[in-house]
Amino acid sequence: MIKVLARSIREFKKASILTPLLVTVEVILECAIPFVIANLVNQMQAGCSMDVIVRYGIILIAMSFTSLVFGGAAGATCAAASTGFARNLRRDMFYNIQSYSFENIDKFSVSSLVTRMTTDIMNVQMAYMMIIRVAIRCPLMLVFSFVMGFIMGGRLAIIFLFTIPILTIALFLVIRAATPLFRRVFRKYDALNDSVQENVQAMRVVKSYVREDYEKKKFVTAAEDVQRDFTRAERIMAINNPIMQFCVYAGMVFVISYGSYAVITSRGLDLNVGQMSSMLTYSFQILMSLMMVSMVFVMITMASESAERIVEVLSEKSTLTSPENALTEVKDGSIDFDNVSFKYSKKADRMALADINLHIKSGEVIGILGGTGSSKSSLIQLIPRLYDVTEGCVKVGGEDVRRYDLEALRNQVAVVLQKNVLFSGTIKDNLRWGNPDATDEEMEEACRLAQADEFIQQFPDKYDTWIEQGGSNVSGGQKQRLCIARALLKKPKILILDDSTSAVDTRTDALIRKGFREFIPETTKIIIAQRVASVQDADRIILMKGGRIDAIGSHDELMKSSEIYREIYTSQNRVGGDNNE
Repeated sequence: MIKVLARSIREFKKASILTPLLVTVEVILECAIPFVIANLVNQMQAGCSMDVIVRYGIILIAMSFTSLVFGGAAGATCAAASTGFARNLRRDMFYNIQSYSFENIDKFSVSSLVTRMTTDIMNVQMAYMMIIRVAIRCPLMLVFSFVMGFIMGGRLAIIFLFTIPILTIALFLVIRAATPLFRRVFRKYDALNDSVQENVQAMRVVKSYVREDYEKKKFVTAAEDVQRDFTRAERIMAINNPIMQFCVYAGMVFVISYGSYAVITSRGLDLNVGQMSSMLTYSFQILMSLMMVSMVFVMITMASESAERIVEVLSEKSTLTSPENALTEVKDGSIDFDNVSFKYSKKADRMALADINLHIKSGEVIGILGGTGSSKSSLIQLIPRLYDVTEGCVKVGGEDVRRYDLEALRNQVAVVLQKNVLFSGTIKDNLRWGNPDATDEEMEEACRLAQADEFIQQFPDKYDTWIEQGGSNVSGGQKQRLCIARALLKKPKILILDDSTSAVDTRTDALIRKGFREFIPETTKIIIAQRVASVQDADRIILMKGGRIDAIGSHDELMKSSEIYREIYTSQNRVGGDNNE
């Protein structure tokens, strides 16, 4: 885990190394100051002149100022190192997530990934900051003060040998009890964020069904569940503080009482006033260092679970990668499914697709029909290699898709998925997702083909109209047409529309298909639809049922040979006729 996280330090390695070095100098000076003060007190007790006092004063001021400078510099380098480390972690996580296949993404929920990139990284950042500064400072302070305490106080310093084991045992017991609770809390954080995300995304549904109170209760229940576990963990961690305080004050009482007794009874021979004052300072430094060490361990305990969750994301490797010497040119838009079977998970009991044999010529228009759960979308997702086949092979341009460079393949296969997504930005910004270098004329042509230009021209800002996040300020049909135009700008050899015209009227749907035939005849077009009218004029229509091809042929052929197709066609036309009446 540490090895994986350490890769994200990179350019902040210098600051990470410099911080402990600066802290070391700071600690040495802080530990030397009580020693100088003790000598000054002894000199004053012996009746020294004012010159001696001034000289010691200058020395103390110089030491204090130098310690302050090194401490401030350590704080600056520590801040740079910890925040830079956190920035690199976020970047590395985001970049790795971008490389994930759909199979990888299925392992993590969106809310869990957001929690890992925010709360978990913040915990790790705080722990790293404490490790390179406080975790270095406190042990050094502990060791130096311990050594100086024995030098100055002799037997009086034996009190530290009793307090340190007590604090260590207490800290161990606290951490062992709290760690499982923190692990459980972070899982519940994911569930809480899931609830928020689901509610916000489905806000229209929540309001239309007047379920606000239900959603509020669900959120409160999840929030209270997190609170309960966090409260239990914090209560356990809070035990650490009073134990530390007890040891600090017990040590102070012992040093003051026994030290005073030794000074008085020995008349300063065994222990003088200067030594007594330095012992008080060193005992305070030792016990405060122990308290700070306990705080570091508390933070590390909380951050360790966060670190494991981050490493899970960083260590996850995409199940889909480009092979060595990958092909970068797609010859044409022909598609072949040879004995293809597919399931989403190795643990799945049944295949989502089974025994698929299908051969599509370049430039053909293929329609796909089927009921819900017939695996229509699963079939087309194998073409741009969003998933890999479980058995058999899929070929594009006569070559197995697994031989292509992923980017080269996907640049030639444009997919407009069921869930159309637009991003915040202008219409032009969204269209240029298809081609970053597209000219205004190319964008307008793509929009005319997708029947989007007409409504765009009605906006005051036309192609510079701002699209809200998720396309919330355009209708479902407008969103679909913009997504189709975006796909067309890729100038692909294969265009796949996964139920992407369901929100447009039949006339617009027909115009889109007519434009495809006339202006991109060489592009292979695959249209998944619920309406027979959307695929009726396709070269061939594939009827899917239960993850298999039930029938294939033209509209006329299927009307003769497929009872299921006839039922779908008849029922849809009857419904349409009733509506017209």
